[in-house]
Amino acid sequence: MSEATVSRVLNGKPGVSDATREAVLTALDVLGYERPTQLRGDRARLVGLVLPELQNPIFPAFAEVVGGALAQQGFTSVLCTRTVGGVSEADYVDLLLQQQVSGVVFAGGLYAQADAAHGHYELLHERKLPTVLVNAAVQHLDFPQVSCDDVVAAEMAIAHLRALGHERIGMVLGPKDHMPSRRKLETFQAQGGDAELVEHTMFSLEGGHAAAARLVRRGVTGVICASDLLALGTVRAARRAGLSVPADISVIGFDDSALMNCTEPPLTTVRQPIDAMGRAAVDLLVAQIDKAVVPADELLFEPELVVRASTARA
Repeated sequence: MSEATVSRVLNGKPGVSDATREAVLTALDVLGYERPTQLRGDRARLVGLVLPELQNPIFPAFAEVVGGALAQQGFTSVLCTRTVGGVSEADYVDLLLQQQVSGVVFAGGLYAQADAAHGHYELLHERKLPTVLVNAAVQHLDFPQVSCDDVVAAEMAIAHLRALGHERIGMVLGPKDHMPSRRKLETFQAQGGDAELVEHTMFSLEGGHAAAARLVRRGVTGVICASDLLALGTVRAARRAGLSVPADISVIGFDDSALMNCTEPPLTTVRQPIDAMGRAAVDLLVAQIDKAVVPADELLFEPELVVRASTARA
């Protein structure tokens, strides 16, 4: 076809038959080009929301915030949750590209793991698809980010335990290549924390239990955890060892996910400001969709220490 015909199709001009118009659009899809917004129809108002899981209450809470903010802007979120041995993050990216979504928001994704495959993010960058990452990403990914300040979070937790007289403070973190965990660890060490009292594990109740059991045997009196689930696993490990929380061991979580004020004991934790972070992520995404220049910077949101009953004087 002539360049003029293709141009008329791309700009929505008359003078082109339906068959020709469909042929040009099909060629765009096959070749991997992104359709112009005005030619996507209703699908242009879809935004992918990619999460690692829904068992951790912080992710459904974040999905609710982002979904509501998107709806206020006239977009519909498409929830994509990774499954072990099933649909991967890269698979979801392919599906979302096929659906001609207007953009993607990732939370807790592989972008935060230095040793993970990042090819699907590079594909999004090549396609110039509006994308926002939530919480610390590896350095080479050139997308806007919205993060909770892990340095401040670790400082708050350490200061709280030290104010209570704790000296043998341990940490239960995510995998060693997990960027938010790395930031917390660097802060812990900069504050004089003992590297021998740090354990890395998977983000789960069971992972927290196993890691904390090792710290309990090393005589810690306080444990700072990289998530609330890890903290609950730590409480369980202390009890299995015949110890009491907080009389023998103080425990601090991270997230302040749903029902942490209803656990026994109610969990002291560092609260992520997910409402503000979710709204900011949507604002950054919509600005990109509207063709505004959005720098690939990281917006840091300050957390809040929520003191409950799982911490006490050493």
